[in-house]
Amino acid sequence: MSFWRQLTILLYNRSFLWLLFFINLGGTIFGYYWYKGQLSVTDPIYYLFVPDSPTASLFFTIAVFGWLLNKNWRLIEAFALITLVKYGLWAVVMNLLTLAETGDIGWEGWMLVGSHFAMALQAVLYIPKYDFSYIHVIIAAIWTLHNDVIDYVFGQMPTYSVLLDFMSEIGYFTFWLSIACILLALYCVKYIGRSKADLSVDQAH
Repeated sequence: MSFWRQLTILLYNRSFLWLLFFINLGGTIFGYYWYKGQLSVTDPIYYLFVPDSPTASLFFTIAVFGWLLNKNWRLIEAFALITLVKYGLWAVVMNLLTLAETGDIGWEGWMLVGSHFAMALQAVLYIPKYDFSYIHVIIAAIWTLHNDVIDYVFGQMPTYSVLLDFMSEIGYFTFWLSIACILLALYCVKYIGRSKADLSVDQAH
């Protein structure tokens, strides 16, 4: 049996999905707690847009719970893919930039690098599970780009004090990272369509 076949069996195993659900649920709760300092000085109108990574992992947690119920909550899945890949990779890059600026990010920084890379990776590994359409991607894309405006026009981006001098460059990078993640989701719609077509052919035979 090939490695990818073994990996697929593991990923789709209900016991593993329950484990994944609780890991993401715990990470989501911890993530919101992590933002308590920034939220304490944030205007309430922006609360929804500040804790980006925990909200992304919340989308994925809900999507996994849907799979456990044998349901595809398609809009949630589109949100999960785009935001998990985006904010997972974003946090990895920000922490590595902090490392380049300061020479050390400590164990917490490396924990953030590992956990956020895992966020992005799990979103990609479960691409065959998604069942969203173009309209779901469009809605998630509007949310994602709107969030970028809130972060970099209204100044609500996650706080990395040593990187404050690079906010314009980071905002530019973040915008194009959003576009790349949206394009990934659009590609997945075509992938989902091909998979359904192949399944229909197999069933016909």
